[in-house]
Amino acid sequence: QVQFVESGGGLVQSGGSLRLSCVASGFTFSNYRMNWVRQAPGKGLEWVSLIMSGGGSGGGSTYYADSVKGRFTISRDNAKSTLYLQMNDLKPEDTAVYYCTEGSWNGGLPRGQGTQVTVSS
Repeated sequence: QVQFVESGGGLVQSGGSLRLSCVASGFTFSNYRMNWVRQAPGKGLEWVSLIMSGGGSGGGSTYYADSVKGRFTISRDNAKSTLYLQMNDLKPEDTAVYYCTEGSWNGGLPRGQGTQVTVSS
């Protein structure tokens, strides 16, 4: 079955950086667009970033929520079935549990356990 294992979260000071990873299994990773979504404490799920399939081993076009544009970079390694999110210049409002999802995300619950990112001011 489809599985995701997210990792790389932690506690970081404002302005710091983290790199999240998501290892996928149970489907042909390279054929699917992939997303990062997040859930802040007491809030609903929020879309963060999308990377399209295609474009070779490193994927295709990328898209970002306005709140993270210029600070976050999504990438993928199709050979490793792994999705990444490089997060720079982190802010307290980035504090959330981060999840990866496949396909066109429509607000549904993510499959993985997520990875916690906490940014202190």
